[in-house]
Amino acid sequence: MARISLKATEREIFGKKVNKLRKSGIIPGHVFGKSLETEHVSVKAADFIKVYKEAGETGLIDLKISKLAANAVDDDKTRPVLIRQVQLDPVRSEVLNIDFYQVNLKEKTTVNVPIELIGEEPEIVHSGEAVVIQPMMEVEVEALPDDLPENIEVDISSLKAIDDAITVADLPVPTGVTILAEPEAVVVKLDNAVTAEMQELLEEQAEEQAAATEAAAEGAEGEEKPEGEEGAETPEGEEKPAEGQEKEESAE
Repeated sequence: MARISLKATEREIFGKKVNKLRKSGIIPGHVFGKSLETEHVSVKAADFIKVYKEAGETGLIDLKISKLAANAVDDDKTRPVLIRQVQLDPVRSEVLNIDFYQVNLKEKTTVNVPIELIGEEPEIVHSGEAVVIQPMMEVEVEALPDDLPENIEVDISSLKAIDDAITVADLPVPTGVTILAEPEAVVVKLDNAVTAEMQELLEEQAEEQAAATEAAAEGAEGEEKPEGEEGAETPEGEEKPAEGQEKEESAE
């Protein structure tokens, strides 16, 4: 993978004072590596964001660090690094800090590489019978820094029926790269749009609803009209008022 360049500057500002750097568009960072002393650096936010979009966490970067002392012996030394961690502000999503990992170009390193799905979705997905499930979004690989892939592409057009799957063993492995995940682990598969468990639950709910509706209907048919409603008998011992008597009593 082609290398990308990024300029950095030696940093002597630490603690809460780094907030001043961030407000001026500068991001604090660290450079560390195996058997190496950690270096404190800073980079321009605009430059880093552009590089990060292109390199991600697997792209090798030539980090050119300018020393503060103009007469420093190690002035403007370039270090091959990977972006190991980016700390973000939880509210504004701004980059707060960067960890660069300096690699040895002659030693293999281990990173997580994103898995990118390509190809046409199967007809069974378009018809609504199935959905594409991707349990594995990235896979751990080992390779020399210059051989690290940006991502691993997986063609899903080969999936045709429910339970068809692509496993780690099926992944296209670039030259010089070793995949460290279990070969039988499922990367992507076709599953029912409605799972068996969900279907069973829906059927149970439908049966319960039907039973409740039937019980309500039977109860309504067996109900008696309450006393005093139209058609109720005159209580025993009481004479029904003669016709016209009610009108006369009301007139009084």
